[in-house]
Amino acid sequence: MTTISTIGFLALIICTYYFQVSEQLVIFSLLVLFLGITEYYPFPVWRGYTTLSFPIIFTIDLVYGLPVMVVVYAAVVLIINILHKRPFRVIAFNPSQLILSYLAAKGVLLIFFSLYSGEHSIFIDIIVITILFYIINNLLVDIVLIIRPQPYPFTLWRKKTFTEGISFLFSIFYVLLLFILGGQNRGIIDGFSFFFFFSPLIGLSLLGASNSRLRKEKNRLKTLFNISKQLNKRLPSKNWIDSLKNSIEDLLGVEATMLWIKEEGKWELVLAEGEVIERGQEIDFKMIGKSTVFPDHRKEVGPLATYLDEGLKASVYAPLYIEDELVGMLVVAKTRTHSFNEEDVQLINALANQLAVVVKTRLLISEQEKRIVLEERNRIAREIHDGIAQTLAGGIMKLETVKRKWQLGPEQSLVTIEDSLEKLRHSLKEVREVIYALRPYPTEQVSLQDAIKKRISVLVDEHGNIIYFHVVGSPVILENEVEKVMFDTFQESIQNVVKHANATKIDVQLNYQTEHIVLKIKDNGVGFSLMEAMIKARDGTHFGIISMNEEAKKIDASLQIESSPGEGTVIMLKVPKP
Repeated sequence: MTTISTIGFLALIICTYYFQVSEQLVIFSLLVLFLGITEYYPFPVWRGYTTLSFPIIFTIDLVYGLPVMVVVYAAVVLIINILHKRPFRVIAFNPSQLILSYLAAKGVLLIFFSLYSGEHSIFIDIIVITILFYIINNLLVDIVLIIRPQPYPFTLWRKKTFTEGISFLFSIFYVLLLFILGGQNRGIIDGFSFFFFFSPLIGLSLLGASNSRLRKEKNRLKTLFNISKQLNKRLPSKNWIDSLKNSIEDLLGVEATMLWIKEEGKWELVLAEGEVIERGQEIDFKMIGKSTVFPDHRKEVGPLATYLDEGLKASVYAPLYIEDELVGMLVVAKTRTHSFNEEDVQLINALANQLAVVVKTRLLISEQEKRIVLEERNRIAREIHDGIAQTLAGGIMKLETVKRKWQLGPEQSLVTIEDSLEKLRHSLKEVREVIYALRPYPTEQVSLQDAIKKRISVLVDEHGNIIYFHVVGSPVILENEVEKVMFDTFQESIQNVVKHANATKIDVQLNYQTEHIVLKIKDNGVGFSLMEAMIKARDGTHFGIISMNEEAKKIDASLQIESSPGEGTVIMLKVPKP
């Protein structure tokens, strides 16, 4: 880059010496203005941007000469790069690369036709110089991107080539149109002629840039809405942080993201994406009292500089506050200096405020869970004291009585022993029920599919049924409540099949579709009348179907049951995909 920048500025100095504009100042000013607009508002193409300025610089060269074009082109590109706050090396490289590409294209053209003695038309000159400019310009950019430390993947080259190809087609069209119209005798060519000729080009640049900005803001709002939606959905679950993965990078276009949460007085890194180096160092955010931008890491860095890769040049620290208490810190970084504008910072602050609300809600949920656990412990303690403990105490007292009276009345003692054993068996059953109730729910220990596999394995061992289980599609993370309802539906359905259907084959399928997750249980058993089952459910003698349907509604799912006597049964639960 340094070599190209140096040669480019030497060429600029030489051309400045020959710079002269003595007439048609209105047209000259108009062309310079148009050049500035096309460079400042690049035209959006596919996933990139391209400038439509070549027809204008070609016209300046044609009307005012090569030195004027070089000076004007370099000055405009230089000013635009400064306004965009690009790094100094880029500010020096971009105008040098562009003017050298044009100079090289004209030089190759002159050398070729000096060696070629035949006649050639201006039309051929226009085509050749346009092609050469784009080829040389792209070669220079490719060389710089290849030799730099960062990788230059084929996808990036394809994207760049495509955008430049679109710019080339626009340029060819316009310069050929200029040639055709210039060859006709249309009288005096004044400023109005140039204005109307280049107006569509300028309008296209302005319209494309405005449309691109609106589309960018729309995509940002959509991404922000999706983040909010996913956070709200997964708020009660432990994996709520998964809803942020890749979302912040898509929202802000950053190369690194970190989210720190203060838990029990210690800072924990709960999210690290991109060019982040995880270290076990102590963290101190006291110097970050409000949202802080570090535009150039060469001059000033934040407290997490050691966690960021050396290639990252700018970062933003956005604190998460709850009632004036710092509970978290969102940190994002980019590879370019001065790459965070005011809109980016406002969006980062909005996201940080939303995350602060999430952290606060999580704290409230945690406190509520602790209260529920404490209440449950007290309830279990009361049940043990009033039930199992009293029974055990009574049993011990009776056995002690039997021990004293065994010699006097063995038969009566045996009756007392039997009564004590019966009560102890009942107490043992209660103890087992309490232990089972205290165990974590199957889907809290393992994934939904693993919990289903484990339950099927138990049923096969106990009853000998042939049960097939298939998973279709890529599994996704679901809320705990959704997994619980799906597992309960599976368990209720499979239990009914085992007990009542006399089925020889049971198929269970968990299908992860594009918009839904479908749980399907199908058997070849005796089936039943769905109408009779619903009547029994309404009469209060059968609660299974009503219970499953009510649980499905809680998670916005739909339950479908198909059955008839002698035809088997199909139960299908369709859950919206998160």
